Amino acid sequence: MCYLHVEVHNVNVMNKKTVVLGASSNPSRYSYLAINRLVAHGHDVIAIGKKTGKVNNIELITDLPAEDNVDTVTLYLNAANQKQYYDYIFSLHPKRIIFNPGAENDELEQLAVKNNIQPMEACTLVLLSTNQY
Repeated sequence: MCYLHVEVHNVNVMNKKTVVLGASSNPSRYSYLAINRLVAHGHDVIAIGKKTGKVNNIELITDLPAEDNVDTVTLYLNAANQKQYYDYIFSLHPKRIIFNPGAENDELEQLAVKNNIQPMEACTLVLLSTNQY
């Protein structure tokens, strides 16, 4: 019974392709934890950071690949470090942008609304653990 529960929990009816900006292979970073949790919940993850590396089976990349069907961009960068990614974020046409604690950015939130993207000041880890992702 417990085995079945785990299997059902890990089956994700709705895969939400997620781009993690500010990804890190350092296990003490929240982006590292988020990548692991997103994968555990069955979401496709594109992890973009300053350095290459690996988290679980996800390659961390430094380039900005074109991606289709992106549901969420989750930010682990402060507002000043987000500016260089504005055009990239909007090119992805995500449904939402999650501003994790420390990543709040009024300017980008306003631009998101103008581009019909839902801004959320939230914690990806909390959303996942409470089944609100």
